[in-house]
Amino acid sequence: MTDPFVAHRSLLFTVAYEMLGSAADAEDVVQDTWLRWAGLDTSARAEVRDPRAFLVRIVTRQSLNRMRTVSRRREDYVGQWLPEPLLTSPDVADDVELAESVSFAMLTVLETLAPTERAVFVLREVFEAPYDEIAEAVDKSPAAVRQIAHRARTRVAERRPRATVDRGQQEAVVQQFMAALSGGDLQALMDVLAPDVVAVGDGGGLAPAAKRPIVGADRVARLLMAFSRQQAAYTMSPTWLNGAPAARVDLDGAAAGVVSVVVEDGRITRLYAVANPHKLGRLGEEAALTR
Repeated sequence: MTDPFVAHRSLLFTVAYEMLGSAADAEDVVQDTWLRWAGLDTSARAEVRDPRAFLVRIVTRQSLNRMRTVSRRREDYVGQWLPEPLLTSPDVADDVELAESVSFAMLTVLETLAPTERAVFVLREVFEAPYDEIAEAVDKSPAAVRQIAHRARTRVAERRPRATVDRGQQEAVVQQFMAALSGGDLQALMDVLAPDVVAVGDGGGLAPAAKRPIVGADRVARLLMAFSRQQAAYTMSPTWLNGAPAARVDLDGAAAGVVSVVVEDGRITRLYAVANPHKLGRLGEEAALTR
């Protein structure tokens, strides 16, 4: 018989990652959860009626504790903070709700929520946990959790991208984007960017990146074209990140950055570029994400 922790490990990692936006922190939370589970004796485990709910509750509490720590750490972060990118298989996109929940766009929206709001939103909207289970996990009453869930849904709805596109269209736009950059074609790049496009870069003070979001097709295009002039040193290739088509940038065979985009009406409306080397270490192995 498979140990419940082993059976639900991918789920536990996904829950923690969506709450924290960091694979490294999520792995630490999952490890702490394992230690707590392994520390139960046989009789204690036998009393657990729903191991999945029990383990999710531990992960949630550990994630909330970690959120308070990382929030202080991010106050000192240099420049814009973006989630740690995960290499995923195209199959993740088959579960549309899961793919959206781990997208850069959604994770950056979730960063605007208070820790408990984020936990409640993730557990309810993504994993469809009952209110009473969530209440136990966040140490609130079911009535309070319902109110928190409503407030979080409203805030997320105000900030999330309005349109969704199929993977074929997003792949085509990413290909256009990469071709324009590689060819140094300013007009082709302008054609693929929405007039009010917003570009956010995360270098963490360790790699070049704008410290504030860049707004407008002209400004974003000129910034990207400055990068394209260095294409002799860099190579760009398509990849799948966080459940969506994206671009990977390599230097001397090693990852130097990734670019994830939001596409609406055939154009890029938001562009997320991560160059912080501390966030690029997991691009060699696909992350197992599940609901």
